[in-house]
Amino acid sequence: MVNATCPSVHPVEAPPPQTHGEPQNPMPQGRMNDIPGMPGTRGGLTLRLNQFVFALVAGCVMASTHATSTYTILRYFVNAVSLQCLWSLSLAFVDLYAILVKRRLRNPKVVSVFAVGDGISSTITFAAASASAGISVLDSNDLHSCIRDRCTRYQASIAMAFLSWFAVSSSFVLNFWTLASK
Repeated sequence: MVNATCPSVHPVEAPPPQTHGEPQNPMPQGRMNDIPGMPGTRGGLTLRLNQFVFALVAGCVMASTHATSTYTILRYFVNAVSLQCLWSLSLAFVDLYAILVKRRLRNPKVVSVFAVGDGISSTITFAAASASAGISVLDSNDLHSCIRDRCTRYQASIAMAFLSWFAVSSSFVLNFWTLASK
């Protein structure tokens, strides 16, 4: 019995005829599954760099408030965005390498590691930003204990963490989409 859903012969793209004056392009352009923002594309590298920059700014601003010893959640926030920085920077290097060697990251195991890592880091970043936003509201509105520009720094740092979360969530959706479309 022949299984019609899994053919044994798969279509292969034929390379275009090469002329003597043109260099051959090692990577076919314009595929439907090359969505900007996927791993190994310039859009993916841009997302990773945005994640890194926003998380770095959020962590540096929060660490400079000298109030991280007052609330435990602010220490968690700094640790969470530090983890986000490391994750985003390491995957930015992987994306940069893939771009430089002109390869796409299509291996399902690699993309699943990216998707799971993005899902975990986005959840941790969102939890830290949300909890820190709650502390900021408590400090400014309920306790009225904002000293000078401390609450403004809290809010700027939390806004940067939410921007980092938005960028990593976009990466997660694109990586998950890549897995689901295989």
